[in-house]
Amino acid sequence: MSFLTPVWNYVDALVHPAAQQDALTAARHRAFIAPRLVGGLAALATFPVYIAFRGVPSMLEVGVFGWLVAPILIAYFLSRTGRYESAHILSSLSLTGLVTAVALCNGGIGSFAATWLVVVPLEAALSASRRVVALASTFALVAAGLLLVRSAADLLPPAATAANEHGALAALGIVSAALYATGLALGAETLARTSSWLLYAEEDRYRLLARNMTDVITRHGRNGAVLFVSPAAESMFGVGVNELSGHGMFDRVHVADRPAFLTALADAAAQGEARSVEFRIRREADANHHAGRFVWIEMRCRPLDQTADKSKAGAGEVVAVLRDVSERKVTEQAIEIARAEQERASASKSRFLATMSHELRTPLNAIIGFSEMLTNDGLVVQPARRLEYARLINESGHHLLSVVNGILDMSKMETGNFEITPEPFAPAPATVSCCDLLALKARDAGVEIKTWIAPELPEIVGDRRAFNQILINLISNAIKFTPRGGRITVSVQCEGARLAVAVEDTGVGIGEADLPRLGEAFFQARANYDRRHDGSGLGLSIVKGLVKLHGGDIDIRSRLGEGTRVTIRLPIDCEGGRPVADPIRLVTERAGEFVAAANVLVKKSA
Repeated sequence: MSFLTPVWNYVDALVHPAAQQDALTAARHRAFIAPRLVGGLAALATFPVYIAFRGVPSMLEVGVFGWLVAPILIAYFLSRTGRYESAHILSSLSLTGLVTAVALCNGGIGSFAATWLVVVPLEAALSASRRVVALASTFALVAAGLLLVRSAADLLPPAATAANEHGALAALGIVSAALYATGLALGAETLARTSSWLLYAEEDRYRLLARNMTDVITRHGRNGAVLFVSPAAESMFGVGVNELSGHGMFDRVHVADRPAFLTALADAAAQGEARSVEFRIRREADANHHAGRFVWIEMRCRPLDQTADKSKAGAGEVVAVLRDVSERKVTEQAIEIARAEQERASASKSRFLATMSHELRTPLNAIIGFSEMLTNDGLVVQPARRLEYARLINESGHHLLSVVNGILDMSKMETGNFEITPEPFAPAPATVSCCDLLALKARDAGVEIKTWIAPELPEIVGDRRAFNQILINLISNAIKFTPRGGRITVSVQCEGARLAVAVEDTGVGIGEADLPRLGEAFFQARANYDRRHDGSGLGLSIVKGLVKLHGGDIDIRSRLGEGTRVTIRLPIDCEGGRPVADPIRLVTERAGEFVAAANVLVKKSA
């Protein structure tokens, strides 16, 4: 078949460029051009041989051979214009005209040529166009009717006589028709084989795509039921595709997301526009997921055929592409948490600056002001007044040192650099010592301190200095927020393997909205109402940090206007259950910012 290769290459070159974009269309054009071109040229090549044996041809014979040029011209017409249906119509009309002319000269409806009117609609059937088949059938019926009328009116010579006179022509016509039919059959076979191959290749491509793509493709009916689902659904949802058919997918959608799921499908079907929706769907347990869980799915859906008539099958159906976006959702949540944390850190920094501007500036102003008065030689200061100024400078310095120490302690605890030194000590004497230390401050504030210590308390293993600092901070806070005439109760007792220390006051109390935030660095619940109470807001935060270093916990209960009860529970032996501090925390940067801001304020005040 290698000698036919140039012929097929030439036929391929004659295919119109517009038809070459689609393999099936190009195959149809080749099936039309090849038999007409090859058959017409072959028949014309036999014309000299026919003349040699026949002699001088008649006008009818010349006309028949002249018709052989028509298929070649029609093939050239298709090659130049690409109008496939028009070429088929011209071919049907040309063949009908030839058959009718031969039949009229050879006995009318009884002629051998009249039988070939059947070829006209058969040839048109290769076009795969109802319009072309209808026109070709009309041409053949009109020609048959004309021959029948002429034969009935006895306007034609007898068929036998015509056959005798034109026996050679009849033989040539039969041979030509056979060759022509053979060409049509070969073209039809080639076209069918090409169509089958293209269909298989297309199905293979879609099958390969459906098996390897991670997205799921579904087809939904008018009521949202699943009519088709791609194999990727098994890995995405953990179930077979059969279990998702019908309303199986809808039953797995999260109850809260079902309205959005159905609305997207309904809008896509009714309004003829693409829709997108995100929803949660239950994923069954499989080899990679030990337990079922809900995953986030993004679904993009559109009508199956936006131009289809509503009365046709498939109208109202929707095609959807589903993609697992659970990782993106986790990322979005992480970004949202980070954004909230950043905002909280920014708010904490602003709150720190607002608080520290008061806590640092006040003692610094006192220190600078009174020290300038003492160093001014031109100002005469009485000894008693000088002593008072010195005492105020000392108190302001101690207050400033306390604030800076609190900032440093808090920073060390948040970065994991604060170390405790566990040692055995009796909690009862330590509690009494702390209460006695603050008794004078309580008397000046008009607040009574009462203690209740359970008998026979065991020794505990912990950092005695940290224990004292916890009690001093809690009692100082209670004194600060308890009005005159109020009472503070400090109680110590054992609760199983833990020591419970409670500090309860009858002070102003704390609102429910502020309770969850107590213990945050530089946060003061009363700051939401006024600034009557001094303090950096580090006391309770330091307490929480020290309690955590001992492996204990803290419980705060309060109501506005009724007072507050803070209970800490420390293990009897903190070395046995103390957690290891994690130095890698976001608060590290925040603590560093707080200390840097404090240094800036100190420099500005100086």
